Order: sequence, then C-alpha cells, then structure tokens
Amino acid sequence: MIRLLIVEDSALMRKLMGQIFRAEGDFEIEFARDGVEALEIIARFRPDVVTLDVHMPSMDGLTCLDRIMLEHPCPVVMVSALTADGAEETLTALEIGAVDFIAKPAGAISLEIDALTPRLVEKVRTAAAVRIRRSLRLAERVRLGQRPVNRPTAGAHSRRPERVEYVRSGKRGLVLIGASTGGPPALDAVLAGLPEDFDWPILVAQHMPGSFTGPFARRLDKLCAMKVSEVTEQTRIEPANIYIAKGDADILVSYRSGSLVALPAPSDPGYRWHPSVDRMVQSAMKHVPPGDLIGVLMTGMGDDGAAAMTALRAAGGHTIAEAEETAVVWGMPGELVRLDGASEIRRVDEIGACLLDRVC
Repeated sequence: MIRLLIVEDSALMRKLMGQIFRAEGDFEIEFARDGVEALEIIARFRPDVVTLDVHMPSMDGLTCLDRIMLEHPCPVVMVSALTADGAEETLTALEIGAVDFIAKPAGAISLEIDALTPRLVEKVRTAAAVRIRRSLRLAERVRLGQRPVNRPTAGAHSRRPERVEYVRSGKRGLVLIGASTGGPPALDAVLAGLPEDFDWPILVAQHMPGSFTGPFARRLDKLCAMKVSEVTEQTRIEPANIYIAKGDADILVSYRSGSLVALPAPSDPGYRWHPSVDRMVQSAMKHVPPGDLIGVLMTGMGDDGAAAMTALRAAGGHTIAEAEETAVVWGMPGELVRLDGASEIRRVDEIGACLLDRVC
C-alpha cells in the first residue's frame, strides 16, 4: 500500500481526491486541512507521498513544504493554480524540494476533475517511488551555503558570473535540452554555470503548462549569464541565448529568410508530452547537420525525447543522458540509455562542463 497524505483546505477537493485514490485500491489515505495539521500527521503517519495545496490558512503550502523538507523529508506533489502567481509559487516549491506539481482545474472542480485524474494519479505514483536524497541541485547548494562556481546572484543582468576564458572551436551549432519531472532545479544547475558568450544557442523543452513557462524563463534569466526568453513567436536563434519552449505547445526549429528560427507550434496530439522533446529534436535534424547538434535528456517520467535523440546519435550527433544518481526520475534519460542513444551519461553537476568541452 502507498501511504498518501492529502493536504487541502477545500472540503470538496479533499472529497474528490479521496475518491480518486481510493478507487485505485492500493492507497492508504489521510487528510489534513492546513500545514499545521499536516506536520502533525506526517510525524505519525510517515506518508510515502504528500499532495500539498499552496494556499491554506494557518500555515501556507510553501512554509509547510520547507518544514517537511527539513524535518520529515518525503516526496511532495504541489497542487497549484494555473495563474502567474501560482506559477511563481510552484517554481519556488520546486526549488525548496517538491518533486512535481499538478495544476488545479480552472473552472468547476467537480466537472473537470475527471480530466485531471489520470495525470494526478500518474504524478503521485511516480513521486511515491522517488528517493529523497541530498543532491547537487542548485537550490540545495544554495540552501546549504555552497555557492556553485560561476552562479550569478539572482537579480539584474548587470551582475554576471566571472567571465570564463576558453578556446573557441570555430563552428556553431545548437544545443537541445529536454526535461520533465524535477527539471526546473536541474536546469538551474546546468544553465547557470554557462558563460554569457557561450557560442551555441540552447533550446529547452521543459514539460509545463503554458502559464508557467513565462515565469520560469524570467526566473532563469535572473540566474543565468546567458539571456533567457520564452518563445512566444517566431524568434531568430542567436548565440549566447537560451530559448524556453512555451508550455502546452511545441517548439520547432526552421529556416526563415536565411536564418535559423524557433517557432511555437500548437501541440501535436501525436506526441503525449508538451512541449515535445521528440518533436523539437526531429525538427532541428531537418535543418541543422546532426554533427552540429548536442542533445541533452534530463530528469523526467516517461520517454519523451529518447527516440529522437537516439536517432540523432545514430546520425552523428552527440547526446548526453543525466545519470540515474542525480535524476529525480530516471524515466526519460533512462530510456535514452536503454535504447543505446546516449553518447555519454553524466551527473547533473557535470553536464555544463561537458557542454563547454564540446562547444569550446
């Protein structure tokens, strides 16, 4: 049995979520109405996984999450609103230590809960299997007072990391990164260490709702030396730039007017996850020689990106899979390894240096 604690101040949401997980048949469930009650129950119940609402009386979800990570570390899935404020709070929760998040229905909960159910159950089951351990993720380094090399202070772009000198390779290409569950702090750790004049542009497909990727790009822009932006329209791809695919859509690489561009595209139902890593890589291979592409597949459940990056390696491109020891969920990178599609397997704290070695 999977021990699940549902922390939610809405009586209706508690009832509906209880019904969902009781119907699964292998969950032992307890409920808490706020953060204070949740901490008391966690100490006694020792849940395998917690779903945690952000907005609650007495003690809000972020404060409760911080206490959980310090006192009784266990996998937590945040339940968040699909709003700009909800996105900021959720990204903060992922930095603190939440494994994943699920967006609340935007309309009448009782009418939309059926559509939410499969993804909610999948995320909770995946989270329950995660081993909470000390890692080298950026947020955890900061919380432990260990500043990573070249990490800029969050704030305006006037405050940059120390310049890194390197010998340039003389050729330009494109880096393609895919991530899902556990991706935001992993991307922090990889991208924040790259210098502001990194030669190759970087495209990132991080599975997220559309209302979350804009705030995510803005937060990364404060952390990184390179410029970070969300792709909301046709955008020329330039060196020293990181492009974040818009959520609930896909990102394509193409040529327009003699320049390489990134295009937002409606999500293709032929791909399960969005923004689709597979579709991004496939489009890039149509317009960029495989030898000028580097694919990086990081933490996440499922297999998005594994097939396309395997094809990329077979065609002469270079691919990096995040190692199991640092991945929150070794689904996507693990599948790439299983398919023999990984040129190399690296811990999250080694990936940035690998990119510098390949590009510079």
